[in-house]
Amino acid sequence: MTPEEFRAAAHELVDWIADYRATLAQRPVQAQVRPGEVAGKLPSAPPRAPESFDAVLKDLDDIVVPGLTLNQHPRYFGWFPSNASLSSVLGDLATSGIGALGITWQSAPALTEVEEVVVEWLRELTGLPASWKGTIQDTASTGSLVAMLAARERATGFSETRRGLQAEAAPLTVYTTEQAHSSVTKAVALAGFGSGNLRMVETDPYTRAMRPKALADAIAKDIAAGHRPAAIVASVGTTGTTAVDPLTEIVPIAREHDIWVHVDAAMAGSALLLPEMRWMIDGLAGADSLAWNPHKWMGTVLDCALLYVADPEHLIRVMSTNPSYLRSTVDGSVTQYKDWGIALGRRFRALKPWFQLRLDGVAEIQTRLRRDLANARWLAEQVEATPGWRVLAPVPLQTVCLRHEPEGMDADALDEHTLAWADAVNASGAAFVTPSKLDGRWMVRVSIGALPTEHSDVAFVWDVLRRTAEDR
Repeated sequence: MTPEEFRAAAHELVDWIADYRATLAQRPVQAQVRPGEVAGKLPSAPPRAPESFDAVLKDLDDIVVPGLTLNQHPRYFGWFPSNASLSSVLGDLATSGIGALGITWQSAPALTEVEEVVVEWLRELTGLPASWKGTIQDTASTGSLVAMLAARERATGFSETRRGLQAEAAPLTVYTTEQAHSSVTKAVALAGFGSGNLRMVETDPYTRAMRPKALADAIAKDIAAGHRPAAIVASVGTTGTTAVDPLTEIVPIAREHDIWVHVDAAMAGSALLLPEMRWMIDGLAGADSLAWNPHKWMGTVLDCALLYVADPEHLIRVMSTNPSYLRSTVDGSVTQYKDWGIALGRRFRALKPWFQLRLDGVAEIQTRLRRDLANARWLAEQVEATPGWRVLAPVPLQTVCLRHEPEGMDADALDEHTLAWADAVNASGAAFVTPSKLDGRWMVRVSIGALPTEHSDVAFVWDVLRRTAEDR
């Protein structure tokens, strides 16, 4: 494809994207396909000769889009917001069109330096400690893994020989809660700690946040048994209920035993753009790392995750490799982001939040976040005021956990009822919510925060939920 052919096709594609976004509200939210249906409509062999761009767009319309659950839809209330603001989409297009190779500073100086600036902007905007430094990862899952590797190496006394955990006489232990994201369990396994050395600390029965006394007791028990506590993963906005673990009490316990504290704020980190929400990270100054995803609630198109660390030099010692073919005359005087994570080659991800922040402005993003917080409070009030319905957890952010509880229904029947009406809502295409378990029983999470979701959409979904559940 020549630049002129690209120009013509790209104009068509941009028009297609704009039309797609403009018509989202008229489409079903959940994909209306059966397993294998999309693949069955695609040829079994790749084309040997070029096809027309019109043919590609037709298949995009007829095959691909019907096979998508539309998380940009105004009535998408599933999992967490996974927004893709069109301003950041422009940054993504620029990233792909430029095609920069982010290996070292020398391979793409602007890639490194724009990232440095954007990461610092977002550090300041979210109130993180001024001494902390950050980098852009693909997802918070990777950020958690990198943090666990850094924690492991600090606990074992890092050396260039990288002896690995096989050289350790005392098993290393990691602490989190059952409410933490599943990526934490995966990160602990991939970092070599072993699932048997992951401790699930008791949570408060009301707030669902980690209980500091239970953490201290678990650490003391492990030390007495000859184990070596290495890391604590505290959640700021847990996956199930958006609970916030109390850093003001957790961090001093960690400091007493020189334990790494990683804060997983994957979705809730966006709320830190609001000064009134920074209570969530009170006590952070003594922690070691924090990860959050602008590609969730803030609205930067996937993938764009931030990892901040209190001691970047330790992270660099752990992650760096220096093959001769990457030698540069500026080594030692510039940031080499290859030494801040797992990947060597890196995309120019910083252009996505750079475009978004410049084209949308921080004030507009803050207004939208406050809108979503207000809508969540409104929904919780409606649920609490309606007989037969219950809010099951506090609502510190934008997710409401609820259940319809008809009189006389035992626990097993109630589980079946919950799954049945939630699945019916999703199958209808009118809205999308996600069932989840809390204390071993099914509930429904209504996660508010898609870019076009207004109060009318929240009122609509509440009406749909109520009618669907009460009519069963």
